[in-house]
Amino acid sequence: MSRLEGKIAIITGGNSGLGSTTAQLFAKEGACVVITARREAQLLEVAEKIRESGGEVLPVVADISRKGDADMVVAKTIEAYGKVDILVNCAGVLEAGLKPIDRFTDDDLDRIVDINQKGTMYCIRAAAKEMSKTGYGSIVNVASIAGVMGCGGAAYVSSKAAVVGITRHTGLRFAGTNIRCNAVCPGTIVTPMVATTDPATLDPDMMGQMAKHSDLKVRPCMPEDVANIILFLASDESAAITGQALHTDFGSTL
Repeated sequence: MSRLEGKIAIITGGNSGLGSTTAQLFAKEGACVVITARREAQLLEVAEKIRESGGEVLPVVADISRKGDADMVVAKTIEAYGKVDILVNCAGVLEAGLKPIDRFTDDDLDRIVDINQKGTMYCIRAAAKEMSKTGYGSIVNVASIAGVMGCGGAAYVSSKAAVVGITRHTGLRFAGTNIRCNAVCPGTIVTPMVATTDPATLDPDMMGQMAKHSDLKVRPCMPEDVANIILFLASDESAAITGQALHTDFGSTL
């Protein structure tokens, strides 16, 4: 229960789903967690749960798709704790309907890329500057199996493929230092975001193609399944791993 003792961790998308589960797990493992998201009420609820369990938490309301908000979150972390050891980029959004490349909308593309790709890059840039000062850091990005296999809507797939690419780039940029960057690529995770998907809006052509390339009988991930892998990548137990994207879908796309 002390795999992250003394570590300071920033977790985006910390108000629900995988981000909330990861934040609570990190706190149990001894980390001081800084959780950030757009919705304040939900963020404060998660913070209260962490405190009730004896954890240390700092909630910071921010929208990582806005220029400057990532810098603000890191600045508040430095002000409170003096360093950043871990960054977990959990914040992300889906599009409605799994729209393929010939049917995606410009609005979907802008919104998804702003949060999933640009937001992740803003946070890495801000955190890496502080990690460089201490010579230590572990960055974990939540990508998706969709970004590797193409099994999703075009805008979402492109954003998650970009996350995989920037993970490898960041790993290469800091190779040979104590600053690492890895990604997890989950399949479907049972979270509130996925649960609110309306089946009636799903593109039937894209669903049919996806069904050909995945085993729908394999169970989906629960947030705890992925959070445990994030914990491993964030901890010193994975010190030799950097620039990697781990597929975490129980083998459904093999």
